[in-house]
Amino acid sequence: MIQMFVFGAAAVGILAAGGAYVSATRLVETPAYSVVQTDGDVELRRYPEMTLVQVTRAGTRRNSVQSGFSPLARYIFAKDRAGEKIAMTAPVVQKPINDKWTVSFILPSGVSVEDAPKPSGDVTIVTEPARLMATIRFSGIWSDRRFLEAANRLQRWIEDEGLSIQGPIEYGYYNDPFTPAFLRRNEVLLPVIGRSKDISEEHS
Repeated sequence: MIQMFVFGAAAVGILAAGGAYVSATRLVETPAYSVVQTDGDVELRRYPEMTLVQVTRAGTRRNSVQSGFSPLARYIFAKDRAGEKIAMTAPVVQKPINDKWTVSFILPSGVSVEDAPKPSGDVTIVTEPARLMATIRFSGIWSDRRFLEAANRLQRWIEDEGLSIQGPIEYGYYNDPFTPAFLRRNEVLLPVIGRSKDISEEHS
């Protein structure tokens, strides 16, 4: 009887966590991409031009995303600058640049480089051009092994589809560390173009 009660309580807790996760994610803006092609957990997406606020950090992937998050959060919540707060968005994006990592927040749609409040310190604001991105989605913990497995699968899919990679790999984190691992949305993204002019135009 006690075991049944504990199991029932755990089930209620999981359902409550799931409901809270769904409610929270609906309130956060995400990029308005369009899906060009779907193949299981892989998607080919067309992203519009976006404005990003970002910092670059040395160290491991895990340490750099942790250290890079704080200055970006202070910018978003107007802790280190004048002006109003900016709405949080998802995902947090991380990509390798030489031996360092760039960590970025996507600013809400309609906010351009000219409109965005001036940052302080080493926080910068950049414009990401419209791109065609191959993506793969998975849940679970943010481990190097999980990201590497997903990246390898995505690269094989890109090769099989006759596409060419056109930039560094990117990681997308949609949830905070307090979200249960099984509810997290994680993504690996790679900018691509077709190997011929016709494929590029079809997918752009």
